[in-house]
Amino acid sequence: MSVHTHITHSGPALTEAARAVIEAAGEQWTDLRSDVFATLAAFARPASAYDIAEAASARIGRRLAANSVYRILDLFVANNVARRVESRNAYLVNEHPGCAHDCIFLVCEACGEATHIDDDRLGDALRGTARGAGFTPTRPVIEVHGRCGGCGTS
Repeated sequence: MSVHTHITHSGPALTEAARAVIEAAGEQWTDLRSDVFATLAAFARPASAYDIAEAASARIGRRLAANSVYRILDLFVANNVARRVESRNAYLVNEHPGCAHDCIFLVCEACGEATHIDDDRLGDALRGTARGAGFTPTRPVIEVHGRCGGCGTS
């Protein structure tokens, strides 16, 4: 991976960037995918597929099954539109979907916030170590659990 400047998106620009990534991958940006993305983007903290299904159902006025949300989230993660916090089985939007980085999360055990950080040196070192062990890494995820600055150290 190379070091570069991020173009961080928010609001309608984030949705447009996500749509462009999905369509560039040869997938359709359907109304349902748009609704799931908008619902996920509205969460301040990582959200489970069930949380997203419930909120999206309320948003669109009809029941949306969690298994449908899981399929959409799998597509989003595979195309770098969303990130999965493995230990929480929860998801966050990727505010810079055009950038490919390994997932490094700082997960607060007190409030549940998960902050995504990018460190290409660490990701490259991890991939190199895996390759040195005869392993082909596909999607490294690093999670550091502790307390965020807002929750303190106690």
